[in-house]
Amino acid sequence: MGHRVAIVTDSTAYLPADLVLAHGIWIVPVQVVVDGRPFDEGVEITPAEVATALRAWSVVTTSRPSPDRFARAYAEAAASGATAVVSAHLSGDMSGTYDSAVLAARDASIDVIVLDTRVVAMAMGFGVLDGADVAASGADATTVAAAIMARCQASHALFYVDTLDYLRRGGRIGAAQALVGQALAVKPILELVGGRVSPLEKVRTGARALARIEELVMERAAGRICDVAVHHLDSPERAEALAHHLRSRLTGSNVLVGEVGAVVGAHVGPGMVAVALSPRLDHEAGAGASA
Repeated sequence: MGHRVAIVTDSTAYLPADLVLAHGIWIVPVQVVVDGRPFDEGVEITPAEVATALRAWSVVTTSRPSPDRFARAYAEAAASGATAVVSAHLSGDMSGTYDSAVLAARDASIDVIVLDTRVVAMAMGFGVLDGADVAASGADATTVAAAIMARCQASHALFYVDTLDYLRRGGRIGAAQALVGQALAVKPILELVGGRVSPLEKVRTGARALARIEELVMERAAGRICDVAVHHLDSPERAEALAHHLRSRLTGSNVLVGEVGAVVGAHVGPGMVAVALSPRLDHEAGAGASA
């Protein structure tokens, strides 16, 4: 019997629904908790509802999926005929989701490889799509896992936030805490480094921050064919404008626009714009993970 490797990820990949369906990917929702009430991301609460709650200064936190949620996903994959699972999740420094998946994997009826991708959003999502393509070719779980990690490790995540208050309140700000005292005077550009949020640069206005992110993306793309996602929370006009600029400059690259979901939104706050830049690796230069 050949390999049939199922792909599981969590809702913070923010994969477009059509791609999830086309690739047969299992999504385990992370929870957002608003004033003590838990909601499944992508199922029971929208990004707009989270933005409204944040602006109203409701208490918004997040919660990892229980190991049982992962156990059910792994059991469903096995029942569908999978012989193994690769389960890829957002940075373990940002959430305990990876830990829950590891616990569930121990008791699964088929082999499960759990990955801490060290990234989030489509910086992870493009890697997951690569893994699904490799799995569809009949590769074994180890090969699929390696493909996901290679793509995630090659990716960059840059983002602009209107205020650092939400990151600070959520305890996700890491080294960027050094900027909090100046948050009202500057607009920070942040990035994910080693799975943590870190400060990159400071500029004076939001418009300059977005223009600078555009230049940073071009520098890091370095002329390669890339998959790009422009994420935002309650800021579609800015996201679309940035995506338009990137499409005109990144020849041959694919640029998606998508709102971040409740979980990431709870930590970055309304007005956030981010870019996930994922260079295509040599073996897939003629394909495109999100075609």
